[in-house]
Amino acid sequence: MEVVKKTRVGCYGLIIKDGKIALIKKARGGYKGLLDLPGGGIEYGETPEETLVRELMEEAGVNVIDYKLLTVTSTRIKWHDENFNEDLHQIGILYKVELKDYKLKEDGDGLDSDGCSYYDINKLSKDEITPFTRDGLEFLGY
Repeated sequence: MEVVKKTRVGCYGLIIKDGKIALIKKARGGYKGLLDLPGGGIEYGETPEETLVRELMEEAGVNVIDYKLLTVTSTRIKWHDENFNEDLHQIGILYKVELKDYKLKEDGDGLDSDGCSYYDINKLSKDEITPFTRDGLEFLGY
C-alpha cells in the first residue's frame, strides 16, 4: 500500500484550571486512545483564532472568552490501518485559553474525540499524551 504524505495545520487550546488540564481522548488516527489537547485543523478561509474557537466548542463544548498564543510546534507520525498508510506532518498552533464557564462536554463529538475531561497535570504520563500536549505543558513549565 502506498504511503500518503500530508501536512496539516491545526489550532489547539490549553485549558488549565486548579492544576488540571482539559484533554480529549483520541477516537481515531495515529494517536487513537491517547490524551490530546482539544483542537483541530484549520478549514478553508478560517483564521487560526476562528479555528480555535470552533474546535473547542465542537470537542469540549466550551465558549472561549480570551486566548494567548503560546507557541507553534510540529511533529511527524507514521500510522496505518487496513485502509490507510500515512506519513503525517502536523503543525500545531498552541494557545492558552480562558473560558466563560469551565464545564466540559464529556461525550464524544462523533469524529475525533471520545470525550473531554480534566486530568491532574502532575499525574499525566508521557506515554498517555500526544506530542502537542507534552509540548504545551513543557512550554508552560510543567
